[in-house]
Amino acid sequence: MRDHFRQLRSQQLDRALAPLRSLQLPRPPKGWIRAIREALGVSSGDLAERMQTNRSLVMQQEKSEAEDRITLKSLRAYANALDCDLVYAFVPRADTLQGLVDARARFAAKANVLGVEHTMALENQASGNLEQAIEAETERLTRKRKRT
Repeated sequence: MRDHFRQLRSQQLDRALAPLRSLQLPRPPKGWIRAIREALGVSSGDLAERMQTNRSLVMQQEKSEAEDRITLKSLRAYANALDCDLVYAFVPRADTLQGLVDARARFAAKANVLGVEHTMALENQASGNLEQAIEAETERLTRKRKRT
């Protein structure tokens, strides 16, 4: 039953993430805060007033964002001050979450099988059926995951 709920949750997330999969939004080199601020014609001093802070802190936060050191809390506050929404999501590189799980299981299975195959080859006992062994190990790991 637990596996059924996990599967349902995975499908729900896949549907929610579907519109985001085609988005390729590279962050501007100097960060979103600065890019949006400049596009809106808002000076760093004006933004500092909106944030009830000083200009140097705004500049420091813009630099922090560009260097991936800013917190989500700060990003959300700056987005609000610029009349924007912060959009935050993890979008799997695979087509679906299940596809991501399967790819990870296959990667682990391949590592397991190649390690054993190497040892067997050293002992002149290699099976030679690598793809079959990888598929079998992938299935074993997938079944093991479903039990946990």
